[in-house]
Amino acid sequence: MDEFPRERLAHLPTPLQFLPRLTEALGGPPLWIKRDDCTGLAMGGNKARKLEYLMGAARAEGVDGVVTFGAVQSNHARQTAAAAAALGLTCDLILVTDVDYREPAWEVSGNRLLDELLGAKIYLENDVAAAGQRLNLLLEAAQSNGRRLSVVPIGGSSATGALGYVGCAAELMTQIADWSTAPSSLVHATSSLGTQTGLLIGLQAVGSPISLRSVNVSAPEDRPSSAELRTLCGATASLFGLEPPAEDRLCIEGGFLGAGYGVPTQAMQEAVESLARLEGILLDPVYTGKAMAWLFHAIRQGRLDNERPVIFLHTGGGPGLFAYQQFLAARPAH
Repeated sequence: MDEFPRERLAHLPTPLQFLPRLTEALGGPPLWIKRDDCTGLAMGGNKARKLEYLMGAARAEGVDGVVTFGAVQSNHARQTAAAAAALGLTCDLILVTDVDYREPAWEVSGNRLLDELLGAKIYLENDVAAAGQRLNLLLEAAQSNGRRLSVVPIGGSSATGALGYVGCAAELMTQIADWSTAPSSLVHATSSLGTQTGLLIGLQAVGSPISLRSVNVSAPEDRPSSAELRTLCGATASLFGLEPPAEDRLCIEGGFLGAGYGVPTQAMQEAVESLARLEGILLDPVYTGKAMAWLFHAIRQGRLDNERPVIFLHTGGGPGLFAYQQFLAARPAH
């Protein structure tokens, strides 16, 4: 990994923590959580690992600034703005407002507020087509002014960004090296596929048989992302001279998206409340809450080996809680 340009932005390694009260409550396998919500870059999250390599590549190219995309409550946009601030680069954020759920706090609180505090220049666009047009205008303006901008892909998901989670897989293997019983599964939320890709290649590189359970939280479930995942895995594997992962490893778990990306569900709310009240850990309503809801269901349905540990990757997203306060506060406390 040392041959790839990198900027040290994250607090690593992140903790691997046992969840005794949740394990007891669910009556299933021993549950552990990998705390990538603790990466430290502007309230943490998985994008910090990706941005170390994306910003490393950008700095190596001598750019003046970065531009990226996301929804209004994008965790990726927030951490990109933070990385740019830390490295003295300008940051343009193109945020799309066309989503299936919103409430009054959605456009002003949570990640949206932090983007402003971090000094990013924000452009709100109605849809993806308008966002693309805005990107072209920004790139043309930069060129005419003699500036160089690096376009950071949505979610930080490219072969370069996936390097962050190749490293995470190696880090995790070090943390569990002395476990007497190997974990059966590593569970996480998947959206733009970069985290999933990095973990797949990282686990393959060290020969780990751990099953990666990647829970869909964004793609319409009648339009699977397997072709896109295959392409990204191939590009990332080629950086290490590896063959792409076997087809049976390219799995995406469904059934917990709900009505769409960012649309809250009751199963998500149960998961968020349970982790908060049993372990003092905050999940988020868009990604980790839905992935944890899948894990609850899998345990209750007996789909996992109760004799082997299961690890849940917490990819962050806590600021998003403040943008969903009406939904989260609507149900009376237990």
